[in-house]
Amino acid sequence: MTTTHTAEQIMQHLGEQARAASGTMRMVDTKAKDAALLKAAALLARDKQEIIAANALDMQAGRERGLDAAMLDRLELTAARVEAMALGLEQIASLPDPVGEISDMVFRPSGIQVGHMRVPLGVIGIIYESRPNVTADAAGLCLKSGNAVILRGGSEAIHSNRAIAGILRRALLDSGLPQDAVQLVDSTDRALVGELIRAEKFVDVIIPRGGKSLIERIASEARVPVIKHLDGICHVYVDRAADIRMATDIAVNAKMHRTGVCNAMETLLVHADVAAEFLPQAAAALSAAGAGLRGCERSCELVPGMQVATEADWDTEYLDAVLAVRVVDDLDAAIAHIAEHGSGHTESIITADYDTGMRFLREVDSASVMWNASTRFADGFEYGLGAEIGISTDRLHVRGPVGLEGLTTQKWIVLGHGEVRS
Repeated sequence: MTTTHTAEQIMQHLGEQARAASGTMRMVDTKAKDAALLKAAALLARDKQEIIAANALDMQAGRERGLDAAMLDRLELTAARVEAMALGLEQIASLPDPVGEISDMVFRPSGIQVGHMRVPLGVIGIIYESRPNVTADAAGLCLKSGNAVILRGGSEAIHSNRAIAGILRRALLDSGLPQDAVQLVDSTDRALVGELIRAEKFVDVIIPRGGKSLIERIASEARVPVIKHLDGICHVYVDRAADIRMATDIAVNAKMHRTGVCNAMETLLVHADVAAEFLPQAAAALSAAGAGLRGCERSCELVPGMQVATEADWDTEYLDAVLAVRVVDDLDAAIAHIAEHGSGHTESIITADYDTGMRFLREVDSASVMWNASTRFADGFEYGLGAEIGISTDRLHVRGPVGLEGLTTQKWIVLGHGEVRS
């Protein structure tokens, strides 16, 4: 398509090609998909200098545009990062293929056998920012799960994304699979994002990966179903029956292991009965690790020098070395706080009491709920999915880390022996 075509025409062209490719991909067996992924991995490793050269154009343009150091770091591709992309595709190839799995087969009184078969979603649109490695990771997961994908990366990574997508398409072609199973929106025109998220005739689901403003826009304007999460306001609740040393270690890890990620703890809740013992220890450990603390009135009384929290702190995803701290009267108060201020991402309780732990697991309504573990474990790799395309805090059709199975759905299948309904 040329620059004389409208955004609507470009998206229709991409959508028609993706829909046709998805019809083929849903029938491709595991061996052929894995061979294409391994071919792509080999080409990425072989042509890494070509990718790095394309990335250098993006880096130069980024510096000229005044991108900050963190953005430039996310944008940059080194030899090691390209090799990591190739390794990622090899790992995806090694994962079990969910497509075609048959489950829950039962005989009915009529004699028929009824169950489920797992099938691809179809065409997936992925809209993302900054990180060009997403081009390879997302495409690999979509291909392994039998889908076609339309990729729309950020304008700051256009040259890098072109190079990577070109290699993926070449690998599909060399493997005898439809190269249009991977397509890149090869334009920085923002109007194409609007066309992609409204292309319900061609696209079955949209997955946004990026900042909150991008995801909010897509969620509000999309006509295509969206798999997303907006915020990661994650909580750790230290119960009256908590092991204090364990609770301190988990709090430090959940907050400070990596601060700028969606599964980092943003609010620490502490039962009033253990606050006097726990909070001074935990505050010292967190401060030593570099965290700044903002506490409720009771927390500040126990930890002199702690900054007083405002109401806004309970609803803030800091993505930084800042932690809100609140003393609560009991488990009910902790659950109520999470229900009011949480984002539905990940919450953890630290307790040795079985009944309390089970109540927390049952009653807290988040995508991941943990007991005596750091919120940092809310991750597809850590959950045994091998890789993830993102995290969903929605309830339909997938929740939590989204791996290969999350990129599929189920259909009913019926096996009969000539039965007719009477």
